[in-house]
Amino acid sequence: MSEMSPQIDELVGHNRDFADAFDDADLQVEPTRRMAVVTCMDSRIDVFAVLGLQNGEAHTIRNAGGVITDDVIRSLCLSQRFLGTREIVLVHHTDCGLQKVDEPEFRRELAAELGIKPWWSLETFDDPYEDVRQSIRRLSMTPFIPHQDRISGFVYDVTDGRLHDVDPER
Repeated sequence: MSEMSPQIDELVGHNRDFADAFDDADLQVEPTRRMAVVTCMDSRIDVFAVLGLQNGEAHTIRNAGGVITDDVIRSLCLSQRFLGTREIVLVHHTDCGLQKVDEPEFRRELAAELGIKPWWSLETFDDPYEDVRQSIRRLSMTPFIPHQDRISGFVYDVTDGRLHDVDPER
């Protein structure tokens, strides 16, 4: 077994402190707000703080860009059909890394380096508001998400912490 880095040692120490004060053992697996949040993996987004959520209130699904991929649909399908969620909140953000990547070039570089092209798409975009609309459209088209009447979309501004509502019809 390899030796842990000082950063990992620090995280494990934080976990010990967390576990010493742990009082969430009685939380149920079904989110009490019957809500699932899909957002970007960006480290500047503290989903629970941004939305004022507590542990046990909502599922959170994160990936690069908060993109609606097959895996996100898989998670939302389970969330709704097995764990009782009825509302989906999409939170994309300003200054997203996916806005800065040239996807065709990235794919070419990977293929040249590794000898294989990725079978997945990065889902780069220019406008986070339009990308939220795209995500809402994808969710509305899948048969695996039965509760589509309460899907909300927002863009989180990383410079001021505010959520901006996205009109799906624009």
